[in-house]
Amino acid sequence: MTSNESEYVASGAVAAEHKESDSPFKRTGRVTLYVRRFFRRPSAVFGLVLLLVLVFFALFGSKFAKWQYEDLDFLSLAVAPNGDHWLGTTPGGSDMYAMVIRGLGRSLSIGILSSVATTIVAAIIGTSIAFFEGWFEKVGMWVLDMLLVVPSFLLIAMIVRSATGGSGWLMLTIGLTAFGWVGYARVLRTLTMSLRELDYVRAARFMGVNSFRIILRHLIPNLGSVLIINTVLGVVGAVGSETSLSFLGLGIKAPDTSLGTLLNDGQSVILTSPWVLLVPSAILILLTFSVQLIGDGLRDAIDPYSRSVGKAE
Repeated sequence: MTSNESEYVASGAVAAEHKESDSPFKRTGRVTLYVRRFFRRPSAVFGLVLLLVLVFFALFGSKFAKWQYEDLDFLSLAVAPNGDHWLGTTPGGSDMYAMVIRGLGRSLSIGILSSVATTIVAAIIGTSIAFFEGWFEKVGMWVLDMLLVVPSFLLIAMIVRSATGGSGWLMLTIGLTAFGWVGYARVLRTLTMSLRELDYVRAARFMGVNSFRIILRHLIPNLGSVLIINTVLGVVGAVGSETSLSFLGLGIKAPDTSLGTLLNDGQSVILTSPWVLLVPSAILILLTFSVQLIGDGLRDAIDPYSRSVGKAE
């Protein structure tokens, strides 16, 4: 390269840099764009605030309680809400405020852990089945189809029943994860079938990049929007499953408690002590409502064709 050519290239680079710095447009990152679109939707913001309030009470609500959930007040059996027991008591003398705080925290723990674990397992298995193709894909789909017909509800109940002490919630989380990823993996497998044909995936294969590296570095990140939305909405599904099992007496066992066990206890005293059923029911409705609003907000924020959050001026 001659000196004149070098000067021309250098001047071109300087001009390009100067032009970029003088540009009236500022590049916005993808995450920043998603956050802005999310907060433009009032219902999503309301759902987020409501969920944060519930999480705050689940974490720190016991600090404000006069009673612990294990304590029994035999002088106040099935009393209505009052100054000493803010949400009343159960027929056994347990403080409903302390029980609801404990139950909310336990249900949230199960829902969040199960949803995150289910998403991770489904993402790895679903993308792997689509990526490797051939006999591996056929065997993988056969396994998924077989697992779909397994009576997971009864098997989860058996897993929780075998738990001892206070490990019931952990066994329930493991059970929900073990059987909750199957249908989700089928959806991700379908989405990955289009991604595996993209040029950058083919180029990575041609260059000899490790298959699992391609899956973890290229395929799964490109499914990020779907994974985030389904993880958030999966919390509702996991909490609903936990509530159903515990309501039927197949989930969390005493002395531990959850929203499902509180509903189970309240259904038998609905006529004499309605607050025992109404309070955990209201908390469960608020939790489900808040997560649904957040999920809808995330879907609209990530969807480039959504107009519900406004458009750039």
